[in-house]
Amino acid sequence: MGIWTDTFFAPAAPALVDREVFGRLVVDLARERVVRTPWSLLAGTLCVNASLNWGSVSGEARWKRPPVGTVLRTEEYPEWLESDDEPPPWGDSYEEARLLATGEAILDVLPALRAAPYGREDVAVVFPRLDYGNKAVADHYWHEDHRTPLVAFALAGTQRRPLFANTTGDPDGGPTHPVRTCVVHTYKIAPDEPPPPLLAVLSRHLGPELVSGMNRG
Repeated sequence: MGIWTDTFFAPAAPALVDREVFGRLVVDLARERVVRTPWSLLAGTLCVNASLNWGSVSGEARWKRPPVGTVLRTEEYPEWLESDDEPPPWGDSYEEARLLATGEAILDVLPALRAAPYGREDVAVVFPRLDYGNKAVADHYWHEDHRTPLVAFALAGTQRRPLFANTTGDPDGGPTHPVRTCVVHTYKIAPDEPPPPLLAVLSRHLGPELVSGMNRG
């Protein structure tokens, strides 16, 4: 069983880092074997509170592997499942983004990012799962699970993430954190603190004073 958790990490100030810094962050996540490729680069309208595995355009890019140029949209839910009156992550997210590029070689993401509408549209680099071949990652989690995507967001405008949300309940008006540059990853059964290799990469590129929080449900 277990509970799904989407955990985010962001700088204390909601700043959009330089494109080059974002590129180095994304490259180091793969080079240091925090995540596995293929990577997928999205641009358009994204929701930083969307579930990474299911329903989001990140999930579509991860599971369906569509061809480059495909426009991905949030999956439509049956009317009885819709919750338009509640904000994400309690209610549905509505996204639309183009798949700009994808690949296995991590350095190929850099020219793709240089051509992306960085700062003008929401941009995200999607990785399908963490790299359990890295012993420090494998030791942190209780078992290997390929349903552990990680997404690095560079948002055109500020969005807000709850510091804690139980997505099976109602919005509780709890504290939120404004984000523009943000990394989110999903896991099911694991300690709440991040694996050391992930924290090392994030601290190097986003600074040591990171804010984190989780959507759980």
